[in-house]
Amino acid sequence: MGKIKAFLSETVVEMKKVVWPSWPSALSSMKVVLVSTVLFAMLFGLVDWLLLSGLYSIF
Repeated sequence: MGKIKAFLSETVVEMKKVVWPSWPSALSSMKVVLVSTVLFAMLFGLVDWLLLSGLYSIF
């Protein structure tokens, strides 16, 4: 039980050291992640479609 209390108290101390991003900064980062996710999904979808078309033309 003592280890759990020590862990929790150390966690509280470390969390006080964290510098949380501001809302505009977090929003900007979220936009970058969403746009890059959509672009990669489109890219992978295109590659998948090309490979599938190639396989259909072979078989």
